[in-house]
Amino acid sequence: MARITFIGAGSTVFAKNLLGDILSFPELAGSEIALFDIDADRLSTSEIVARRVADAVGAKPTITATTDRRRALDGADYAICMIQVGGYKPGTVTDFEIPKKYGLRQTIADTLGIGGIMRGLRTIPVLLDMCRDMEQVCPDVTFLQYVNPMAMNCWAISRASTIKTVGLCHSVQGTAGQLADDIGVPLDEINYVCAGINHMAFYLKFEREGENLYPRIRQVVEEGRVPDWNRVRYEMFTRLGYFVTESSEHFSEYTPWFIKRDRPDLIEKFNIPLDEYIRRCEVQIAEWQRQRAALEGGAPLEVHRSMEYGSGIIHSLETGTPRVVYGNVPNTGLIDNLPQGCCVEVPCLVDKSGIQPTKIGALPPHLAAMMQTNVNVQSLTVEAALTGKREHIYHAAMLDPHTAAELSLDQIWSMVDDLIAAHGDWMPAYH
Repeated sequence: MARITFIGAGSTVFAKNLLGDILSFPELAGSEIALFDIDADRLSTSEIVARRVADAVGAKPTITATTDRRRALDGADYAICMIQVGGYKPGTVTDFEIPKKYGLRQTIADTLGIGGIMRGLRTIPVLLDMCRDMEQVCPDVTFLQYVNPMAMNCWAISRASTIKTVGLCHSVQGTAGQLADDIGVPLDEINYVCAGINHMAFYLKFEREGENLYPRIRQVVEEGRVPDWNRVRYEMFTRLGYFVTESSEHFSEYTPWFIKRDRPDLIEKFNIPLDEYIRRCEVQIAEWQRQRAALEGGAPLEVHRSMEYGSGIIHSLETGTPRVVYGNVPNTGLIDNLPQGCCVEVPCLVDKSGIQPTKIGALPPHLAAMMQTNVNVQSLTVEAALTGKREHIYHAAMLDPHTAAELSLDQIWSMVDDLIAAHGDWMPAYH
């Protein structure tokens, strides 16, 4: 049976959901599951939960748990990564608090912007270290990469490692479900094609039985039914004519138009939740002990299939059952008007032959131009991570749309210096 390694298995709730998805397939119910985390305490909880998930779905996997990464990866057919380098403290808090001193506010700070840049610089070296382990102990593994900043991470891996990697997110299928609710059409009746870069892909087609559903989405705007939490994306839809995949709180910090310190009216008008990721982390931390007691105890454990693609990919590769997922892969002639080699998000057919990305061709030019502003930042951050050259960190921040709209060049350079110093040992030395 397949050997599936969970890297960062201490992310117990996410691991629980993926395990439930995997073990619910009869063909995968006897898989060998290897759980790895650097936090032995959380790993212990995840092992208990994994065994309870298996019982709940009637599966009989072999489950092991270890704090030795190479041991967990040895012989793996699949590795699923769900780590957060630097954690909430000091990593995430630092990414928010230092920019705030310069008047630069963020919402999520894990994909682009100065927070995304710093998270990428912390994370890429760790992922590449993992890949070096894999090249030695499981060179044929399929690496399912769930960690943000997704595009930067996958781009770096594709440049620096031979490991087969696909980046996985839930924004494409998640947003499709949200739009289906908004327009009152069942999701299973909707056919869509989506493409772009992670967190900035657009639905090129959104149809039901050949009927273009975009007029129904326009009706949501015309009838004043835009959800309060989704105002940014609907505004962009009215300007661009296409709907973007990632949430309004994310998207507001990928552009120069919404978060401005001298325009608090915009924050209010578009209902932008500043410091949102900090708030979410604090809620999750407060909830953890309560959840842990319930997960470890005798409370009923409900297992429902999630919207994540990971289990379906493993099932298709193992059984040959064809399915289409959205994956983050290198741009090898897939999107004509984005740079070759950058990380793009496109539909991929998965079967016994592997993960096969779909050629999209050229995107509408205004969508490609918007994506390019984000690709610039990704490219320079990856360059900094792979070369160790500090200058590219400044350049990435200079070209970031939100940062450039708010700060002067002197402020940007000073902020980068402060962030690198504050991250200390979490950040590699840059020369």
